[in-house]
Amino acid sequence: MGPAGGEGPVISLATRRFFRAEFPARTDRAFAVRRMLTAFLKYWQLDHAVESAVLATNELFANAVEHGSSGPADTVTVTVGVEPAGDELRIEVADGSPVRPVFRTAAETEESGRGLAIVDGLANDWGSEPPDGDGPGKKVWFTLALGRTR
Repeated sequence: MGPAGGEGPVISLATRRFFRAEFPARTDRAFAVRRMLTAFLKYWQLDHAVESAVLATNELFANAVEHGSSGPADTVTVTVGVEPAGDELRIEVADGSPVRPVFRTAAETEESGRGLAIVDGLANDWGSEPPDGDGPGKKVWFTLALGRTR
């Protein structure tokens, strides 16, 4: 059962090295995002990318839930793909808010505000853009080079 009626994600498999999954916009679904991403990366024999990819994706998912959704009825879409040359992993996290993330440095005493700094430190590149199609919202993405480990 998918987000509208239950706990499970809705998954689309287009090719062997691409997947898209839709999750309820709830913090307790982060575990499912991490587990699914880990499983696909290991299946694709990209074990060396798991730690960085999972940590950065977890931060973007948490941001999408906290800042990009109006409640648990909303969804967050995670898209993962390997570039055709096989040298780059691209992960996108899309939500329903058009407000783009702003990179900032959190004060030492702040309890939050470090997510994008973590993504920036792990990723080769990252950014945000409008969603595919004419829908509302945005997608925040990052890339990891697959020829190295971090």
